[in-house]
Amino acid sequence: MTIPLAELVAPGHTAVVTQECQGAVVGPDAGLAALADEARREALPNIARLLPVAREKGVDVVHCLVQRRADGRGANHNAKLFAVGASGVDITPGSAGTQLVAEIEQQPSDLVLYRWHGLGPMGGTDLDAILRNLGVTTIVAVGVSVNVAIPNLVMDAVNAGYRVVVPRDAVAGIPADYAAAVIDNTLTLLATITTTDDLITAWNDNHE
Repeated sequence: MTIPLAELVAPGHTAVVTQECQGAVVGPDAGLAALADEARREALPNIARLLPVAREKGVDVVHCLVQRRADGRGANHNAKLFAVGASGVDITPGSAGTQLVAEIEQQPSDLVLYRWHGLGPMGGTDLDAILRNLGVTTIVAVGVSVNVAIPNLVMDAVNAGYRVVVPRDAVAGIPADYAAAVIDNTLTLLATITTTDDLITAWNDNHE
């Protein structure tokens, strides 16, 4: 049974979860420039449009970021991705690389969660417990990357019993055609795929 989008993302049970919208990942001086450039082309501007509407309508906003000790203790070293992510990028606590990019304009009502390990926030932070405490049953997943972290978040969330919505123009991966293929062939089987405009319309039309 297909649930209408406005019902699926009704403010009383929905949170927007941003994934790694931080300086070291999607900022102007990010470690992986190709991903940052792709995210800044479309996804970040759309996230910047989406979040004010979400907050205004009473949708919770949770930012999930990554940080690492300077010596790497406690962080993963068991996949090539972690070595790539660690090279030349400062994500020590409090560094500019761990802060939300300016486009996000963090607000006092936002929750910010940091992880020290893993590929995504559901297993690396208290995200699950916090969402349940907020009464959330639907996650709107935005950010990067469609290569790894977004599918990880979607799958973990579905396994944990959440419904997931992915606005395809508010996530990014590289190359762009590969990211589109992942959305069309994998994420569409697990989540409701929509657009930023359709989400904003659903929230504006929602009278819950």
